[in-house]
Amino acid sequence: MLKWLVKFGLWPRWALNRANCFKGWILSEKAREVGLTKPDFTEAAAPGGEARPQKILVVDDEILNRKLIQAMLKPQGYEVNLAVDGADCLAQVEENPPDLILMDIMMPNMNGFEVVAELKARPHLALIPVVMVTALQDINDRVKALEVGADDFLTKPVDRMELRARVRSLLKVKAYNDHMANYQRELEHEVAKRTEEVRQAHSKLRYASLETIFRLARAAEYKDEDTGAHLISMSRISAYLAERLGLNQTVVDRILYASPMHDIGKIGIPDRILTKNGPLNDEEWGIMRMHPIFGGQILEGSDIGFLSLGEVISLTHHEKWDGSGYPHGLAGTQIPLAGRIVAVADVFDALRSKRPYKPPLTMEQTVDIIRAGRGTHFDPQVVDILLDNLDGVVKLWDEAQASHHAGLQQSSLNPDPIHA
Repeated sequence: MLKWLVKFGLWPRWALNRANCFKGWILSEKAREVGLTKPDFTEAAAPGGEARPQKILVVDDEILNRKLIQAMLKPQGYEVNLAVDGADCLAQVEENPPDLILMDIMMPNMNGFEVVAELKARPHLALIPVVMVTALQDINDRVKALEVGADDFLTKPVDRMELRARVRSLLKVKAYNDHMANYQRELEHEVAKRTEEVRQAHSKLRYASLETIFRLARAAEYKDEDTGAHLISMSRISAYLAERLGLNQTVVDRILYASPMHDIGKIGIPDRILTKNGPLNDEEWGIMRMHPIFGGQILEGSDIGFLSLGEVISLTHHEKWDGSGYPHGLAGTQIPLAGRIVAVADVFDALRSKRPYKPPLTMEQTVDIIRAGRGTHFDPQVVDILLDNLDGVVKLWDEAQASHHAGLQQSSLNPDPIHA
């Protein structure tokens, strides 16, 4: 009957097309009910998972339009969901993101342009392709749709074959984009994993190197039973003073790990001098004063930061602010700052510790001697920093003694005895 009405101009052809689409939807639904149709297009399954139908969201304020498009696409195996307006669309997309959106333009409250602009403004939704389905023919409307982020157009009334072709094409693009996004995430995860493995390996190697250096420094003073505590306390105090002086963390760490090598040159000094009970004579002092030179020779030529700094500290920690020190008689700022810092920390610990030639001094006696050496033996600024932070220095020294006597620096659980 409708065909005769169209033939005589009494019924528009687009209405016939829509009626045929609606009839086709009814027939397809009845066929599905009796099992005569089945999905023939599903998204590829992830490894170890099951394939799922690709999801399409149809957004239109007219129920007939929504149902017609659904009828055209369901027989192809797609999961077709429906939204009645823009707000419903945004809510559904957030909860259950589709693979493709078919969007009407002329809708109440929030038109299709506004919905697409909002979708594209959300980074986690921006890659979902959107097809504008509209009866609007004005080129300006199409340009506006592209400007807000639409990916394609379909003109109402929708042709079934064109709809299916556009949907297949855009779903392939979406699948490729998803594949690339997943590949990028997997790649970033693998890079992060490998980077962490390298970091851990580097950390273990660093700790192994530092412990080796620490033990070699102990070997140089092996005849002194309190050497372990001395190396720990003077290195921590040196780093503490460097930090209070405002040096950056890289320099502070290098001083922490380089300072235990300050007396490594003692390995070249005879035991009879190192372990002598009582003061050294002039000849013995001449030999003892060679240990900074020996240490510098042992450590010279390295391009590793804390070993290079260890050479500087070994050569300069016995220099004095007034130029009366050894081995080169440097004065004032001619002495590298690291050497001036270690000089104070080394003497502080030596005064507080038992030596073959003397008993330990009290804290009051130690502070008096350090203060008396300000501007002659020691850099005044370093002395002031020590005195201004005496509580922190004393705490570090006490902890080093306790750690040493408890044998904690030997623990395999603590590969970094200096920084523990």
